[in-house]
Amino acid sequence: MSHGPDRVAVSPGQLSPAAARAQFRDGLRRPTSGISPGFAQVNLLALPRDLAFDMLLFAQRNPKSCPVLGVFEPGQFHDAGAAKPLLAEGDLRTDIPAYRVYRDGELIAEPDDALEHWREDLVAFLIGCSFTFEAPLLEAGIPIAHIEQGVNVPMYKTALRCTPAGRLGGPLVVSMRPLPAGQIADAVRITSRYPGVHGAPVHIGSPAELGIADLGAPDFGDPVEIPAGWTPVFWACGVTPQAAVMESRPELAISHAPGHMLITDLPNAALQVP
Repeated sequence: MSHGPDRVAVSPGQLSPAAARAQFRDGLRRPTSGISPGFAQVNLLALPRDLAFDMLLFAQRNPKSCPVLGVFEPGQFHDAGAAKPLLAEGDLRTDIPAYRVYRDGELIAEPDDALEHWREDLVAFLIGCSFTFEAPLLEAGIPIAHIEQGVNVPMYKTALRCTPAGRLGGPLVVSMRPLPAGQIADAVRITSRYPGVHGAPVHIGSPAELGIADLGAPDFGDPVEIPAGWTPVFWACGVTPQAAVMESRPELAISHAPGHMLITDLPNAALQVP
């Protein structure tokens, strides 16, 4: 399938999760920030069954970057019939706007769907995404630079190491949102109520303390302009498992393209803690 230009039939904020997934199946390719606000977005990582326990252990040891919201049976690509389905009428192989395919840790393709590469032994992990808490941030009047500037969120590999598990290990990856100094405390308070999608920031201020040399050169996504007087704020990012894949080099891994998430039917409110 060949994707056409970026487009949405209606405002992204008016699309239901099912309607958004249908547009991605039909050819829309764009970052998902701002689409279907009020519903959880997730990262995808599918690995061969013999690595599934290592991935579960990696997530358990690194919960800020890898908050697992769902694990599918080997080969399973939808959860119709589940008690609380994340995408009852969806398909993990087609309903993300852009995928990445890794072989032996090397990125070999960024296809529109994963049908050609899917295998019956793949175990899919759905990992919480910080796009989920952007809606409550916006509702509180907190600006989101990458949405205002119409670009993908910037993401960076850091010098911080995740706790390894079995054959998986790698650096912590963070997403960055610059904020006015007077709104940082509110952003921390709001995002801390969503631990299932990374929760509170892991760092505020100097990127050098994370080993990030240049905010203008993200490892994933796009750079954003930082207004004078604003401070960079960093959250743990669900692209961390992809960095582990690139370093640990499993024979096959399928993921979302960074910033191009799976939009689920799970309401944000279900992830909010008091």
